[in-house]
Amino acid sequence: MIFLSYLKSSFDQNLIKKDEEMYNLPNLLTISRIVVIPVIFLTLYINSFAWQMFTAILFVLASITDYFDGYLARSRGQTSAFGRLLDPIADKLLVSSALVLILAKPEMVSFKISYVPAFVILCREILVSGLREFLREVNVGLPVTRLAKWKTGFQMTALSMMMFNGLWHWNGIGEFLLWIAGILTFVTGYQYFQKSVDYVKAAEKDKTVEAVVVKNETVSKAKPAQGAVKKQTRKKSAAKKKTTTRKSAKK
Repeated sequence: MIFLSYLKSSFDQNLIKKDEEMYNLPNLLTISRIVVIPVIFLTLYINSFAWQMFTAILFVLASITDYFDGYLARSRGQTSAFGRLLDPIADKLLVSSALVLILAKPEMVSFKISYVPAFVILCREILVSGLREFLREVNVGLPVTRLAKWKTGFQMTALSMMMFNGLWHWNGIGEFLLWIAGILTFVTGYQYFQKSVDYVKAAEKDKTVEAVVVKNETVSKAKPAQGAVKKQTRKKSAAKKKTTTRKSAKK
């Protein structure tokens, strides 16, 4: 009984420790970016000045947590696999929800051509998510580059300004920054895609080389066998000739 109670207490302590690691402050900040997404989507149905202001401020605060959750995790030594998994997902969900809102409400965009970088950003997020999923299956990482961090900063700033569209007089600044974010998004997406293509080419090349090596080894193993057969054939021919010679001599 004492042993069983010891096992139970150890198991409970491990569960508590895992819960503490999962629900620490940096991870809670990351989760908060996902929690605000339904509130942002309600802006599609609630058309009021107060609600739009509330949603815009909420989006700005959620964007700021993107910096602080990583900073706190590193400074407090609370980095975890759960945080590494959830952080990029939360960023993509937050950005995608804001882009969908902007695309769905024409009054939030001053120039229709600004839909172009919005579509580029959405397509890039889907592309990179697919690449990460593929490379994760073969245990290959796709680390975030410095340019990608700049891209995220421009995205969050541009979308934050555009969320205030109609609430202040500098609406064009947000769309200008969105174009810069769109260009950086395209460049970083191409870089990630090129890295993935290079990996696929290298993997295919290694597979081809391995197949050639296996084929050569098979051929080299088969050659001695063929040589032995030829040797046996020659021996049989020589023996046959000797037998024929003996018979002729007897005659």
